[in-house]
Amino acid sequence: MTKKYVYDFSEGNKDMRNLLGGKGANLAEMTCLGLSVPPGFTITTEACNRYYDENESLWPELLEEVEMHIKETEKKLNKKFSDENNPLLFSVRSGAVFSMPGMMDTILNLGLNDKSVIGLANSTKNERFAYDSYRRFIQMFADVAMDIPKVHFETALEQMKEDKKVDLDNELTAEDLKKLVDIYKKIYVEETGNEFPQDPMVQLKYSIEAVFRSWNNPRANIYRKLHNIDNTLGTAVNIQSMVFGNMGDTSGTGVAFSRNPATGENKLFGEYLINAQGEDVVAGIRTPEHISTLHDVMPEVYDEFLNTANKLEEHYKDMQDLEFTIENGKLFILQTRSGKRTTQAALNIVVDLVNEGLISKEEAVMRIEPDSLNQLLHPNFDPEQLKNAQLISKGLAASPGAASGKIYFNAEEAVEAAKKGDKVILVRQETSPEDIEGMISAEGILTARGGMTSHAAVVARGMGKCCVAGASEVVVDEAQKIMRSNNFVLTEGDVISLNGNDGSIYFGNVDKVEPELSGNFEIFMNWVDEIRNMKVRTNADSPKDAKQALKFGAEGIGLTRTEHMFFSDERIPAVREMILSKTTEQRKIALDKIRPMQENDFYEIYKVMEDLPVTIRLLDPPLHEFLPTNKKDIEKLAKDMGLSYDEVNDTVQDLHEVNPMLGHRGCRLAVTYPEIYRMQARAIITAALRHKKEGRNIVPEIMIPLVGDVKELIYVKNEIIDEINTIFEEYSDKVEYLIGTMIEVPRAALLADEIAEEADFFSFGTNDMTQMAFGFSRDDAGKFLGEYEEKDIYPTSPFESLDQKGVGKLLEIAVEKGLKTNKNLHLGICGEHGGEPSSIEFCYNLGLDYVSCSPYRVPIARLTLAQATVKKQNIDTGHIDK
Repeated sequence: MTKKYVYDFSEGNKDMRNLLGGKGANLAEMTCLGLSVPPGFTITTEACNRYYDENESLWPELLEEVEMHIKETEKKLNKKFSDENNPLLFSVRSGAVFSMPGMMDTILNLGLNDKSVIGLANSTKNERFAYDSYRRFIQMFADVAMDIPKVHFETALEQMKEDKKVDLDNELTAEDLKKLVDIYKKIYVEETGNEFPQDPMVQLKYSIEAVFRSWNNPRANIYRKLHNIDNTLGTAVNIQSMVFGNMGDTSGTGVAFSRNPATGENKLFGEYLINAQGEDVVAGIRTPEHISTLHDVMPEVYDEFLNTANKLEEHYKDMQDLEFTIENGKLFILQTRSGKRTTQAALNIVVDLVNEGLISKEEAVMRIEPDSLNQLLHPNFDPEQLKNAQLISKGLAASPGAASGKIYFNAEEAVEAAKKGDKVILVRQETSPEDIEGMISAEGILTARGGMTSHAAVVARGMGKCCVAGASEVVVDEAQKIMRSNNFVLTEGDVISLNGNDGSIYFGNVDKVEPELSGNFEIFMNWVDEIRNMKVRTNADSPKDAKQALKFGAEGIGLTRTEHMFFSDERIPAVREMILSKTTEQRKIALDKIRPMQENDFYEIYKVMEDLPVTIRLLDPPLHEFLPTNKKDIEKLAKDMGLSYDEVNDTVQDLHEVNPMLGHRGCRLAVTYPEIYRMQARAIITAALRHKKEGRNIVPEIMIPLVGDVKELIYVKNEIIDEINTIFEEYSDKVEYLIGTMIEVPRAALLADEIAEEADFFSFGTNDMTQMAFGFSRDDAGKFLGEYEEKDIYPTSPFESLDQKGVGKLLEIAVEKGLKTNKNLHLGICGEHGGEPSSIEFCYNLGLDYVSCSPYRVPIARLTLAQATVKKQNIDTGHIDK
């Protein structure tokens, strides 16, 4: 049996979107509903994929199917395709499975030529309209099918209006338009070397190929990447009989939403133009009218359109985006789809739809893209201000939000400026842990290097700071305190604005609007929490972070990084004294200075979290990160410590590592210097005992990082337990506690059954596990991962989205083996992947107890887990458009 590649609108329905594309499936559904849809047919997405498989050429059988459906459409309308007397004309439009508005191509008025244009003029008794349609067709066909820049035609049109001393297209006469058609045809010949095609089937063949090709145009590829749409889906082609909005004052065209896409208000929202075709509404040449005024111009048409919009919204159970044309007072619906909307509007709409009984809470939860909640959680720029803002450059949207301030090129000066009351943007080639205070003081962070999981990106997200990373066009000269990009040269104190939602960098200040978490947001998130059955914790290193996370619904802390507590001005001297100590006794003296500070840190975090669990990771980074590297700073440190320059410099050089990510860090430090972890354990337990004395029950969770062998864990664990038992004797009191480990070394995953016998919990650190499994640095991989993504070697960076095939397999092994020897083992993830939706869903299906993420991603994780629960329970949520 010959495969069917073409379907009449009457043969399909909305559930056939994978085959007919979203537009084709909805045209078929509206046809079946009896709405006023111009007849036509759809070439399937399977045909698009075969087109690419067959070296981008159409095969004879497909064209035969198309001709057969043209004949069927001719019978329905009693017209002939491109007839000299009463011509049937077509629009040719793309139609992807998921809506990609404006990303692919459209051709209107197909079938016009030098003879059929006369027939159109005669049959409609409107010569001006006929030649207006012909000149539009030539331009669209030339642009879309033949890649002739449309500026050539627009220039000719503007010249004609200037010659005729008119402002608008519709003020040109029929004679003017005839001349313009001749000019357009000459442009076509000049650009292609061929006459404009007069055969309508040749026109149609070229147009079908053009729509197929548009599936892979640059803007469509970028859009698919942005919205995680599969590149292999292909596009359908919708061939629909033309109806004309440019036939006079009783005709028009427009686009409208059944509700307001910006706010979600249950009120018709849209625009239209009288005596125009579809592209005129979006081209901006004429100012459209608000849809409400159509009630005054054509009241019956308006009422019919309003009823149609309501009917479609009720049928699809979602806000609809409709395109329509009015031809001589008769309404036609050309398209409906679930409308794109802001997150705030989306929340308001789904809450309304649940209250109206149209959808369930489960379906409401499935309607909101988790990452879209970012729009609600961070300050954003005023959209009106952005229209006039000067764009300097773009980088990676590493941490969402909007920030403006004076640029400073080192952390120390950023801190000082902030203390004076300045708004600060910290600009660096790349950040390091030593920049932490500057990052805390800054409104936003800009780095020329680094990726989405670079130090700047990870820390910024944890703090809820706006960050643009990896801005490769920006040259940062930290010594000269200059940044350059394109035509901009900026120095310390100049003001810039960062948009962490899209990576844009603007010159000067751009006003911002604070986020408002409305009542509907709370209602929606309550539904999310009713549905999900997995916990969400947060990564928080300070009481401030912890409070923010609680505000966003965190149920504990899955990662407190103690090294971030070491860098403040009053602590770093003691830390450096500890590192520079020559004996264990000297080291303990320095550690005794740090311990009360750490104890108070943990006490304050416990105070915020009350009885919720808190996992504290013991010191992880190598010691050299706490020491200066330039001569001036080394000289100052030597003077402060009462040591010679050579003594300090020798230590700095001795601690230097070729690859510190694989070096002397994590539990390896504790094997060499057990007194460091003993100090931290003492601080953790004494903080818990203080709370117990005040009537609160704290169960500390102590995490040992970077374990690769059970013997490492046993050694470090025994040191910690010995210290804890000493504390219990000193205080004549006890608290319960857990000791676990971070599984981040691949070997630990493979030997998880042995390690689980000594661990109360596993927390997966997938950042380090990813770089060890792949064998590349997450900070340097940005130099080549873009090429890997572009060439489809990796669909996305494995540092942004968990590599489920490889690293995910290590997690599966660790979970299975760990639970085999310790059925009470608690399991969580605290790496950056704990806040990324597809990675969260993987962890849910793996059976972890919780995910932990930065405070500003807690709502995203909650929503993702609710959606994963709905999917796993196979709850029917109906159609979900992307």
